[in-house]
Amino acid sequence: MNNDLMFSSKTDLWATPIEFFNKYNEKFNFDIDVCALPENAKCAKFFTPEMDGLKQDWNGTCWMNPPYGKEIKKWIEKAYNESLKGNTIVCLLPARTDTSYFHEYIYSKLNVEIEFIKGRLKFGEATTPAPFPSMVVTFKPITP
Repeated sequence: MNNDLMFSSKTDLWATPIEFFNKYNEKFNFDIDVCALPENAKCAKFFTPEMDGLKQDWNGTCWMNPPYGKEIKKWIEKAYNESLKGNTIVCLLPARTDTSYFHEYIYSKLNVEIEFIKGRLKFGEATTPAPFPSMVVTFKPITP
């Protein structure tokens, strides 16, 4: 993996560290990775950018590590809305508590749990940590 590219603004794709994912998969037993590339998918069932996970129905217990660029708000809104349909969505996100999406869909929501990650993650095959803190946000199911 090209670390210079990964830690620049040229990419918004941050591959989930497998050991980190495994810890959460043991707890949640994920059905689908809703935002993946074929080479970094964490579940047997996954949506690629060509499939556009934002246009798909998410069912069951979902893992989401979305692109961290300008589109991230759409992914978080989708995760929140899918939880309202009875699904569990576990998201690896940058800990950006000053953003509108954090306040609109995460902070102070009754069905949301936030776990701030101590230290900085090493994404993909990187040997150095990310330049930002991370959090795991779990949208628990709510049925109307």
